[in-house]
Amino acid sequence: MSLYERLYDEAEQVKVRFVGFVSEHGRYDFGIVYTNMFFGKPLVVCMQTGRSSLLSQDDVENLEYLQKVYNLRSKEEAEELAVFFSNNLPGLTLEAEAEH
Repeated sequence: MSLYERLYDEAEQVKVRFVGFVSEHGRYDFGIVYTNMFFGKPLVVCMQTGRSSLLSQDDVENLEYLQKVYNLRSKEEAEELAVFFSNNLPGLTLEAEAEH
């Protein structure tokens, strides 16, 4: 009898972007993994803390979510990241972006 039931086991070549920037509230270093998995949502990893999340444009607008998932100290930090992510994360799935 198997100890677990495999839900998926996929391998793919992905695009990864590393971005670092400084604002008046701090320094940020992110790895953004663009994948065909997870409905086209990129995996955004904070390189300083290791915290990560799948983020869509809708998620970016939720400041409380950003503050919680990336353990931000203030709403102002969440607002800065929301602006950055809204300008740097795809609004479409990876396949749809490749067509444009």
